[in-house]
Amino acid sequence: MITVHLGAPSVRPAEQRDVPRIAATLTLVQATSRWTRWALPEDGRVQRLTRLAELDAGHRAVSTGTGWVTEDVTAVAAWHAPEGAPGTRPLPDDVRAALATELPHVHGSRWDAVRRTRELVDAARPAGPHWWLAHLGTRPSSRRHGYGTALLQPALERCDEDGLPAAAVVSTWAAVRFLRRLGFDVDQAMDSSDGTLPLWLLVRPPRD
Repeated sequence: MITVHLGAPSVRPAEQRDVPRIAATLTLVQATSRWTRWALPEDGRVQRLTRLAELDAGHRAVSTGTGWVTEDVTAVAAWHAPEGAPGTRPLPDDVRAALATELPHVHGSRWDAVRRTRELVDAARPAGPHWWLAHLGTRPSSRRHGYGTALLQPALERCDEDGLPAAAVVSTWAAVRFLRRLGFDVDQAMDSSDGTLPLWLLVRPPRD
């Protein structure tokens, strides 16, 4: 197992054994967030969020080699990589099928707004191959230790090596400020399809 040391914090690639902890960490981080309140019905919201994190940040990232965690999994970063990116694997058919089948049920009555907003965001993303930051979270007890920055470095270094941009969409200005410190810039301010959730699309060009 390769551990990536970045100053004080150390991170490692996410493994199958980490999936329950990944889901638990992201549930704790996102349970009361603006995005969660918008994207998930109130009925069973925490359980819906846990299943979403398990599928999209856990199984997807582990199976494709695009997730990183701290050793205790109190902080998580999960990406979607461009097809054929070095060091990554294709999304397995069973995970792809689970996402397609379960996400509409996870989002419930909010699925149409989520789906249409995803289409708006996809249309605004960089046109060519790029790394997409899908999930990033650190438990409150582990914050202010540089974990978020450390977790993003492996993918950002790959972007620089391959000459590819990284991109993300966020729904808080605090997230915008954080990503700006890592070289991202706001490419576009936009709203959700129903006009109730502000979004910022950020892009980080590769560094020489």
